[in-house]
Amino acid sequence: MWRSLYSLLLYLLWPLVALRLLWRARRNPEYRRRWGERFAVGPRLDAAPRLWVHAVSVGEVVAAVPLVRALMARFPDHRILVTTTTPTGSAELRRRLGETVEHRYLPLDLPHLMRGLLRAVRPRLLVVMETELWPNLFAACRRQGVPVMLVNGRLSARSFRGYRRIRPLVAEALGAVTALAARSDEDAERFIGLGARPERVRVTGNLKYDLELPAGGAGIKPLMRPAWIAASTHEGEDERLLAVHGRVLERVPDALLILVPRHPERFEAVAELCRAAGMPAARRSRGEQPGPDTRVWLGDTMGELPELFPLARVAFMGGSLVPTGGHNPLEAAAHGLPVLTGPHVFNFREVFDALVQAGGAEVVADEATLAGRLIALLSDEAERSRRGESAARVVQENRGAVARVVDWVEQVASG
Repeated sequence: MWRSLYSLLLYLLWPLVALRLLWRARRNPEYRRRWGERFAVGPRLDAAPRLWVHAVSVGEVVAAVPLVRALMARFPDHRILVTTTTPTGSAELRRRLGETVEHRYLPLDLPHLMRGLLRAVRPRLLVVMETELWPNLFAACRRQGVPVMLVNGRLSARSFRGYRRIRPLVAEALGAVTALAARSDEDAERFIGLGARPERVRVTGNLKYDLELPAGGAGIKPLMRPAWIAASTHEGEDERLLAVHGRVLERVPDALLILVPRHPERFEAVAELCRAAGMPAARRSRGEQPGPDTRVWLGDTMGELPELFPLARVAFMGGSLVPTGGHNPLEAAAHGLPVLTGPHVFNFREVFDALVQAGGAEVVADEATLAGRLIALLSDEAERSRRGESAARVVQENRGAVARVVDWVEQVASG
């Protein structure tokens, strides 16, 4: 009954979802392309054996890439299909894996769309990243005998409380999951509390620690001045960070802010904020390098954040001064950068806790505290190096989840 009500609601909302995609296409034309895939209509797939990995957007794609590479090595006779729901996720996948994998957009979770997509894909196994629960997709997999694995499963206390309000629907979806690889004991307990079968749940660790660092610098010249990076910023943060940078400049006059907004549709608005704040900005999208008078280098390109981290001396992770939940700090930590974050990190609580405990990250309550810590770290090379080394050590010591998950994938796929 609960899934029927869920499906009815989605059918009623379907026109609004289509209108929302068209609205987003006004600022990001990629939402208009490959429109048929949003309705389970796409290029015909051949009959080769296939593993299907779903990673909703950029963060999940980054975490999935090492897993996908490992699956390609373990299953050389299989094709790998990766689905995402956002164009940014698609672009990140192509940037990291090129044409070595297939890609499609995952349509809305309507029963007839999921049945049709599953018949077209005919996967040997579906691997879903993190907490993406798709009741109709999972039900279609169960009917057609396709095992479903939920990997890198995470469930914050906040998400757990929200899912508990619709526990019958969530329990049915989790009942269709063949194997659930949780990131931590707490995540495993929460999934079981929502209806996952205990014998199907294992703690395998966090795949995001197995991240791959870029081999080169994408032609970006090193900076000869103290720089800090504000990565994956959201609406409501950029103007506050520009004000923080103004305070930093009072004590470190040659400091440079590398400002990287999360969403491409905001690039122009953030450039205007820089102008309004009186901060001369160079734009990466135009190939501009920071000059002596440049105060902000705007990272208004897609996919270059990994190459920008090594140019900075300190990293601030966005989505944390506003209640978005923060963003993954492990790429910055792996580059040996001390990490700063605002108080809203509920999406990455476990990772930040580990970094803070090791001395590789700090949580700041407000802009004044952030400015003070930036000034201190940019001015003290010894402390900066010590904290950066601690951050990198946390990443190194927690690797290994990919190997554990791939071993389990092989067991599930072999029946």
